[in-house]
This record gives sequence, C-alpha cells and structure tokens, in this order.
Amino acid sequence: MLKNYLKIAYRNFIRNRAFSLINVFGLAVGLATCLLIMLYILDESSYDRQHKDGDRLFRVASVSNKGETWAAAAGTMAQAMQTELPEVEQTTRLMTFPYIEKMLVKYKTPTLSRQFFETNGYYVDSNFFQLFTYSFKYGNAAAALNLPNSIVLSDKMAHKFFDREDPIGRSVKVSTPFGEMDYTIRGVFNGQTSKSHIPANYFLSMRNNDMWNWVQQQTGWMTNNVFFTYVQLKPATNAKAFEKRLNVFLQRHAGADMKAAGFGKTLYLQPVKEIYLHSAIGNEIAANGNITYLYILGSIAAFILLIACINFMNLSTARSQKRAREVGVRKVLGAEKWGLVRQFLGESILMCFLSLVLALLLANLAMPLFNDLTHKDLRLFEQPVIVLWIAGLTLLTGLLAGIYPAFYLSAFRPVSVLKGKIINSFAATAIRKGLVVFQFTISISLVLAAIVIWQQLNLLENKDLGFNQQQQLVLPLKQTAHENEEGYRAMKNALMEIPGVKGISSASGYPGNPDLSDLLFFAEGKKVTDAVDVQLAGIETDYVKNMGLTLLQGREFSKGYAADSAGIILNETAVRQMGYTPENAVGRPANFDFPGGRGKMQIIGVVKDFNFESLHKKIRPFGFTNGLFAGKYAYTIVTLNTKNYSRLLQEIRKVWTRLNPETPLVYSFLDQDFQRNYERDRLTSRIVLYFTAIAILIACLGLFGLAAFSAEQRTREIGIRKVLGASVTNVATLLSGDFIRLVIIAAVIASPLAWFGMNQWLQGFEYRVSISWWMFAAAGLLAVLIALITVSSQAIRAALTNPIKNLRTE
Repeated sequence: MLKNYLKIAYRNFIRNRAFSLINVFGLAVGLATCLLIMLYILDESSYDRQHKDGDRLFRVASVSNKGETWAAAAGTMAQAMQTELPEVEQTTRLMTFPYIEKMLVKYKTPTLSRQFFETNGYYVDSNFFQLFTYSFKYGNAAAALNLPNSIVLSDKMAHKFFDREDPIGRSVKVSTPFGEMDYTIRGVFNGQTSKSHIPANYFLSMRNNDMWNWVQQQTGWMTNNVFFTYVQLKPATNAKAFEKRLNVFLQRHAGADMKAAGFGKTLYLQPVKEIYLHSAIGNEIAANGNITYLYILGSIAAFILLIACINFMNLSTARSQKRAREVGVRKVLGAEKWGLVRQFLGESILMCFLSLVLALLLANLAMPLFNDLTHKDLRLFEQPVIVLWIAGLTLLTGLLAGIYPAFYLSAFRPVSVLKGKIINSFAATAIRKGLVVFQFTISISLVLAAIVIWQQLNLLENKDLGFNQQQQLVLPLKQTAHENEEGYRAMKNALMEIPGVKGISSASGYPGNPDLSDLLFFAEGKKVTDAVDVQLAGIETDYVKNMGLTLLQGREFSKGYAADSAGIILNETAVRQMGYTPENAVGRPANFDFPGGRGKMQIIGVVKDFNFESLHKKIRPFGFTNGLFAGKYAYTIVTLNTKNYSRLLQEIRKVWTRLNPETPLVYSFLDQDFQRNYERDRLTSRIVLYFTAIAILIACLGLFGLAAFSAEQRTREIGIRKVLGASVTNVATLLSGDFIRLVIIAAVIASPLAWFGMNQWLQGFEYRVSISWWMFAAAGLLAVLIALITVSSQAIRAALTNPIKNLRTE
C-alpha cells in the first residue's frame, strides 16, 4: 500500500510539475530563511550564558536624580560591599577608559619580533575568573591573575603572536598610559565559547606595576566612577531586597557628599545574563545587542515562514479539487475514507519534507553570505534543536496543507463527483483569498518598514552634526613618545609641511569617541545643588576652527593668553542649563567643587550645539578646556584638503616612521569613526531589506500559482468571452482584477499596522524621520506593481489562447 501511495504521489508531482516545483521551492525558501534568522537570534541570545552560578551574578549600575544612567561605580565600592553586606559572596571589578581602548603589544626574541595595536583590553581584579566562567585552552583560570603583571589572551590574539604554540610563561611588553610594561602570559581562553558583553581580546591584572598605585588612591565615592563592579550574591538571596539594602549602604558612605554636591543617585542591579541584549545605559563597556532588533528579526522569520506555509496550503488545496474525479473513482472501487485521508496527508507531508531537504541545502549554500552580512561565524548544525524545530514545523505544515483535500474531498458522494456536480466551495475560495490578503499585508508592512529604516539611516548618515566630519584624519599619539606638548609640536610642525594638510590640532577625545571626563559646574550666584553635569574634553589651540565648530560668542584658546589654562568653552546646552545665555556667558565664572575645595573656570567662548555622541542620544552639556587635562595630546586631528588620499597618507607615514620608528602607524577618519555608532542599525536595515525581498518573492510565487490555477479553472469562460468579442486586454484585466483588489485591501490593512510598529522603533532615536504619506503610497504601489506583473503574465497567456481549442469539448 505504501508503495502504491508513493507511486501516485510521484505521478501527481510529474503531472503538475510546475505547481509542485512552485510549492516545494516556495516553502523551502521560507524554511531556509527562518532557519538562518533563528540561528542568528540564538547566537545573540547566548551571550553570558556560560557562567557558572550566572543567575547570582549582577553588575552594579546607577541612575542619577536627573535620570542619567551609568554602568560603572567608584573604585572603593566593591571591597566595601564584600566587607559590609552579608548577602555578598564575592565582588570583582573591571576597568577601561578611552586611553586604553587600543594599546601596543610587543613580543620580541633574538630571532622574532611581532607588534600589534590590540583593542578590547581590560584591567580586572585577580578573582575575575572566579565569578566569570571562561573556557581556557592554556593555563589555570582560577589562578591566572593571582600574580602581579599577569595577562590572559584570547586564542585569536595568542595565535597572532605565537602561532599554535603554548604561550604560558612568555613575556610581552604592553604600552600602557604609564609607560611600556612587561606582562607574563598566564592563560589563553577560547573566544568562541566565551561570548560576553565584555568583548575582551585580553585581560590585564589590575594589581601590577603601572595601574595599581592609581587604583589604590581611588578612595572617594563621588569621583572616578570608571570601575565596572560585579557582585555574586549568596544562594537564595533576593536581588530586589538586596537592592534596597545596597542604597542604604550607598547613603551611609556617600550620602553626605552627594547632598553637599547637590547630586543624588540610586544603585540598581543588572543581571549579567541580561546586559548584552537589554542594557544601553551610559558608559557601557562596548556596544551591546538590542532585544528590539531580535524581536523584529524573529517577527520577520515567523512572517516569511507563515507566508511560505500559506502558499503551500493555498496551492495544495486549490489543486486538490482537480483530483475530485480520482476520489470518486477510488470510492466506487471500494476505497475507504480513512485510506484516502492517509493518502492525501502522506502526499502533503512528503512534499513538505522535500522542501525541508531543499531548505537545508539552500541554507548551507547561503551561510557564508549570511555570515558576511551579520559579521558572525554561524554553522548550520551548530544548534541541532533549530533543525529539529524546523522539521517539526514542516510536519505541521504538511498536516495542515493536507487536511483540506483529505477530509473535504474524501467526504464527497462518488455519484455526484463522477457526474461533475462538485461545487467549488465558497468557504474554501474565501479562505484562499483571505490568506492572500494576509500574505500581502505582511509583505507590504515589511516594505514600509524597509523604507522607514532606509530613510532613518539616510538621516543618520547625512544630518548636519554641527562640525566638519569630512577630511579629518585621526592619529592616536597616546602610548607614543609624542604624547606631550614637545612631541606633539614636533609632529605638528612636520605634518604641516606636507601639501594637502590644512590644519592640525589635538584633543583628549573627539566626536564619536568622547572623553569620559565630566565635572559638575554651577553658575555665578547659584548653589552647588544647581550644578550641571558637563562632559569635558581637553583640546589644543585651533581645535574649534579645524573641526568647523560654530563659535557663537567669545573666542577659542590661544597661546597668547596665559590665563586660558583656567578657561572653558561651553556649548549652548551647558550655558543655558547653568542659567546663562550664549550672549551673556562669556567672561562669567563656571564654578565646580572637587575633593578638598572649590574651583572656578572662566567661560571664554560659547559654541553652537553639535552632536559629539550618536543621534540615538540628545545633545548634552559639553565643554572644552585647555589646561585641565594631561591627555589633551592623546589624539592628533589632521584637517585635510586633498583628493589624492593615497599619496598624502604615504607622506604622513614617512613622517610618522621618522618620529616614531618603534610604533606602527594607526589612523582613522573621523566620519568613519562616527558612523560606527550606527553599525547595528545598518546591519538590521540590510537584513530587513534582504528578507523583505524574500518575503515578496515567496508571496509572488504563491500568487503566480493561484493565478495560473484561476486561469485554468476559467478556460471555458475565457473562450466564450473571446468568441463574444472580448479583447486580450479585457480578459487580462478580468483575471488580474480579482488579485489586484486583494493586494489593495492588504495595503489598506498593512498601513496602520506598519505605522505603529515603525513609530515604536523610531522612539529609540533622539533625531528621527517623520513617517510620511508617500512611504505608504510607495509601499502600496510597489506591492500592486509586483502583483500585477506576477498575475498579468498568466492572465495574458490565458487571454491569447485560441478560444476554439478551449471550447472544442463543449
């Protein structure tokens, strides 16, 4: 019996090969797409899941009384928590700041010399790997950082320096902000299995010869909040109850100082498992993922698969009516209803599993392209549960697609069927039309989402940020012999002799990569409780001019004014929040408190507001100083005026090599640095765009199949109309009109749904586009045009058929 069923299924597949291929290919594309997206979502959801006792591991963050959030804490907090709070099992700290986001690491032997600028290096306490679980290839995780000046590398970094050799015990030199220091390698961890919100390339022991003295001096509770503090609570501790005790603890230590400074904050716990996808607060260690984007991608995967399943069911049920006579003959010959049910269900499931095999092949072929798109290293069978889930879904699709022909057709009376009295069920036709509307509602919503995302990214990339970001070359001078005034002057003088160099200045940070320094300033005649938190950057002369900032009042720093070491340039927002205006602020004091006294700076200039952070955030108070920061020579910004970048960079490299022979040249362009803030947004937009195209393709495959079926069902009607004088255009319009109406209905339904969804997404940007009427019109017209092209091909083909041939049997 099984052999007979398979033979019948094969014959039906060959007899209706066009419809069968459309069915199998459409479902396969949907399954493959869903599989790829689910692999991506699972990978993004796997961060920080490897830590033993991870459910008890939290990061201590804070929110100020002005609503500003911060991910780090004062250096003294960790030890005090462990000493005073009995619920705490262990604490550990991690530290990073702008000057160490890229450090030169050297390895030299008598026969070998390798040096690279390495990113994502972090100072951590010696017990870091007792709280965080990392898979070590070499070394002992528990004791890797016990000794001073220890370093732990990722396997990728270790391979770069030592190929495949065991590097334990070898020494490397690290150019820290405190000079070049020797570090001994005590461990190598597996970067692939250690996915975390801490994207570490290497870890440095905090107890060492360079950083430890400074760390020990950080005994205040109000300053230097740059220590990311993690706490592991004892088993059965209630985290919410502990949060309340934590704030009592904070008030006991810092309450008086915060009150005197007119500042307040509340501590709260962030589960480490949730940081990567759910945290986007101030001073994050690195750019995190975004749970909203996973919801969007998950919805797209579900919708695409749903469209593919609807196609499969629509075409299966539509074609099944042609087998009504077969059912009648089989029933006359003694076939039982349940035997027919098994046959139709079996054929449907078999077709679905053919689609599954093709889907796995397509997903495997597309995996390299998908990895390039998402910057991942995903593997198809890395998550077997996903393949099993897809297989289960395929089985369910086959069952649903086979239910209609199995139960509907098998219920016909054979006499009625053989006399040709089978009635095309209105309910079945209505369901098919409803499903087509549903398909195109989803497709049009995705098209509109793609348009809105594209417009928003266009705004992010082209909005006037208030400064000149073009032709600005950034040269890091930190960790070189030239991170001081004398060295900077030598570098500047040499570079200014190069044709195409328009201007040079330096700073401790620049837009897109701001300094983390800040101070609480308050205006003349106001109290410290009125203080405004101002982000700061140390700059050299000509910075304002070279960066193209608009000076509204006053002047920028000049070597001709010795008092400029106590001067400050503020943006409009800072001036207004302090209670001044841009017109009356110049010459007025900006007061600030610091441990042990009160200081005062004089406002010498006011610049127009500019975006020193991404457009996800609103403009905050910002200021420039000339004498407050030792790190104002950390970055040299070279303003260019050239079209021949290759030649100019060669000249700059020659100067750099002459002045810094021991340090490789590393440079970047300011506009590219700033645009890195939107990498995840661009990634999402590309994924949405590509998968929207796939959704439309699958929907059109189904529409093509239904149009062909409709034309076949109305063959005689078309013949009669042509005999009575209907033109090709009349017939094509008749056949196309029904489907175009369905697409128009779908556009009407999709518009409010898509508007709501994209309006929610845009709330994540401080600066955002408006969702205009033309976006809805464009999405609807595109869908109608695609549907018209899809349907009209079948309609015109039917209209051109010879009517005599169609009516020959009448």
